[in-house]
Amino acid sequence: MIIGSHVSLSAPDFLLGSVNEALSYDASALMVYTGAPQNTRRRPVTDLKVSEAKERMKEAGIPMKHMIIHAPYIINPANSTKEPVMELARSFLIQEIERVHEIGASFLVLHPGSFTDTDPDTGIRTAASQLNEIADSLSDSVTICLETMAGKGSEIGYTLEQIAELLDHLKHPEHYGVCLDTCHMNDAGYDMQDFDAVLDQFDSLIGLKRLCVIHLNDSKNPRGARKDRHANIGMGTIGFEALHAIAENTRTAHVPKILETPYIGKHAPYGIEISMLRKGVFEAERLNELNDRV
Repeated sequence: MIIGSHVSLSAPDFLLGSVNEALSYDASALMVYTGAPQNTRRRPVTDLKVSEAKERMKEAGIPMKHMIIHAPYIINPANSTKEPVMELARSFLIQEIERVHEIGASFLVLHPGSFTDTDPDTGIRTAASQLNEIADSLSDSVTICLETMAGKGSEIGYTLEQIAELLDHLKHPEHYGVCLDTCHMNDAGYDMQDFDAVLDQFDSLIGLKRLCVIHLNDSKNPRGARKDRHANIGMGTIGFEALHAIAENTRTAHVPKILETPYIGKHAPYGIEISMLRKGVFEAERLNELNDRV
């Protein structure tokens, strides 16, 4: 099972600290933001202790393709009404692609964006146009993974048909893949209890070869709520049995699964959740005990 979680990236150890945090959870994959997801402030990659992180991953037997990078939320390719927002989406995405390449990772997860004051079709066409504008900056070593969204507000990409349409409008679709988020899919209306049926639909519309990353999250919302509120594994409406089946599905055995579940109290739940998924046993008491830890 290729499984890990979102981990922090902070001074003084930066990526080395990220890898060590992941290993403390007995993870075999990890996901990081190269800086705060809400702003554009970034340290030079030369400051991030990349070589030390790579050596630590090599020692642990984790390939670099299992280090996932997530683009910041402020990149909105679907906005067509504000030129500064459009310019930021293009320029900062180019920078992020360069940083992923410099780090040596393979996958950059990107939210397709929100259409704001227009409509979904305009948002999809705008996102495709924006991504086509940066075609010359794409790297053969980096795959941009469009994330499936929950459909809150004016988000695009909350149906597989929308993701497929966006991919169809790209000049270089070979540089793009998909990140499937289980919470988002549930909240968008898909039945995550029947993951093989979802995969069949994904394969028909997009092609399973494009599925590069899975965000494995439970949901606080009923199916179809279009709200996007993550829950801890087994503590939400998708449930442990379904999420364990997704984690173990042989059709996606090669795909890294990344937990983005909330902290419990002030404590990361990822080591417990990874252990539960590997064993196939839901242990709610272990998660609940985190509330009582100092």
